[in-house]
Amino acid sequence: MAKQTPLINLLILPHGVGLELPKYETSGSAGMDLRAAVGDDETITLKPGERRLIPTGLSMAIPHGWEGQVRPRSGLALKKGVTVLNSPGTIDSDYRGEVGVILINHGLEPYEIKRGERVAQLLLAKVSQCQWNVVTDLNQTQRKGGFGSTGS
Repeated sequence: MAKQTPLINLLILPHGVGLELPKYETSGSAGMDLRAAVGDDETITLKPGERRLIPTGLSMAIPHGWEGQVRPRSGLALKKGVTVLNSPGTIDSDYRGEVGVILINHGLEPYEIKRGERVAQLLLAKVSQCQWNVVTDLNQTQRKGGFGSTGS
């Protein structure tokens, strides 16, 4: 089966100039790293429990029928307790503003973010839109119980 590869128009904003572009690090990578576009001499310090919007210096035109998903980096979450707060964050196909990453520090120590640091992953995924069909009854399944009832 042929792989669908969307072409994404990418605008590098002035504060993103010089940063490495998102890329797949291996042939099996699902996501590309997003980097912090803070000033050369700037450091953003996330105190424990604090959340901040981290700029990436990138805007993009994702094609209709696709979305960008901003997800945590597992190493950053495990080692430092820093993660993407609204995970996964969605970049809609009609959004043209700067991509930002909402990070939160769940760790016990302050965490410093410097220019070019990898702060999240970007995945592209196909999406579809539904239409509602209002009915008076739903077909039954073999499932017994409600929310959270499928086991462990």
